[in-house]
Amino acid sequence: MPPEAAPLLEVEDLRVEFDTPEGKSRAVNGVSFQIQEGETLGLVGESGCGKSLTAMSVLRLITPPGRIASGRILYRGRNLLTVSEPEIRKVRGKEIALIFQEPVAALNPVFTVGDQIAEAIRVHHKVSKKDALAEAARLLKLVQIPDAERRVREYPHQMSGGMCQRVMIAMALSCKPSLIMADEPTTALDVTIQAEILDLLRRLKEEFRLSLLLISHNLGVIAGSADRVAVMYAGRIVELAPVREIFASPKHPYTIGLLRSIPKLGERKRSARRRLYAIPGTVPDPYAHEAGCPFAPRCPDVMQACRREDPRLLPLEGGRKVACFLHHPAHPSSEAATS
Repeated sequence: MPPEAAPLLEVEDLRVEFDTPEGKSRAVNGVSFQIQEGETLGLVGESGCGKSLTAMSVLRLITPPGRIASGRILYRGRNLLTVSEPEIRKVRGKEIALIFQEPVAALNPVFTVGDQIAEAIRVHHKVSKKDALAEAARLLKLVQIPDAERRVREYPHQMSGGMCQRVMIAMALSCKPSLIMADEPTTALDVTIQAEILDLLRRLKEEFRLSLLLISHNLGVIAGSADRVAVMYAGRIVELAPVREIFASPKHPYTIGLLRSIPKLGERKRSARRRLYAIPGTVPDPYAHEAGCPFAPRCPDVMQACRREDPRLLPLEGGRKVACFLHHPAHPSSEAATS
């Protein structure tokens, strides 16, 4: 049996902190995952759980008062947290591209979309502005923007949200990266445009043999696009598994709660008077730094061990990993307990 190929990206024990007058906030707390060549990893979780900060950390885009406190980020075996600033600039856009949230806000309103794509090209390639603009028009055609030669001279405010998202995808593709991180690529778009954007990403991934980190709070987006799923809660990954296993048989109580909260077709008449399921309680205070599992105050299966120790993300069968004492009974502190 041939050895498994080395991952394209490997994040190990990443920790991001914010120093504020209220104290130290641990926004990302020990996140680890891998992305293989040609794979789509879905990073899912509610707003504020640390998904976007994880992606921005990969390209060292965290700014004060935030900082990357510890960890390793290996891209093709090289630790991006230790390379010089000029070296990381060569990685940004050329090797790893980031599609930001809110494309209308991410684009500069005083420059044409063609100029903005051309600038990204000229940062990494020695080409004339004329050639870069021609390439920008070609990329707009590639992402299915009609009349690209005219649109390349337009400003972001002249385009719809879906068009601006396509511009961001064109910009991400401009330097032919190996990995694209798409942060909530369908937020604020209507359902039809969402489907078009996801279909476009899937097609471009196959055509250019890309790897993709797809960040979303929308489980439907993740279900239809990802190969594996990492579920985040309060700055940690609590479950990591192939996409079919996550949806068919979730293991972590938080993942189970997320899936239960999704409305299902056919249940409207049977449960007309029943409210939608909601996970009880609230997300923990990021300044608290209390011992134990951060989900313990909201968990229906809480044990004494959960209140004392933070469970590690440990492997189960089938390539799945779960950070929960329920599924690691051999742990010395995993005795059954009262809540």
